[in-house]
Amino acid sequence: MKTTYLSALVLLASASAMSTSSFAAGDATAGKAKAATCLGCHGIPSYTNVYPTYHVPRLGGQHAEYLVSALHEYKAGQRSHKTMQAQARSLSDQDMEDIAAFFAAIGK
Repeated sequence: MKTTYLSALVLLASASAMSTSSFAAGDATAGKAKAATCLGCHGIPSYTNVYPTYHVPRLGGQHAEYLVSALHEYKAGQRSHKTMQAQARSLSDQDMEDIAAFFAAIGK
């Protein structure tokens, strides 16, 4: 029984590692050009949107995996922000990876 449990854990860990490594790596240089629109809001220190009023988060230094996940959620409509949903719908998976690599690389 313990051997079966251990084998299952090893198999699960291997599958997890394979799925993580199968994602395309982002290219920060390509992401810089693709992020030009993003920087209009997310690159301004202490920027606050007029309506509805809220603080726009800066993305520099954020973990790339988090940014890719957030963009996928906007694209799927799982996060509610009409502008971000529209922006994310225009991005391919590689675009998201590149933009995320750029923001992760520029720091805070």
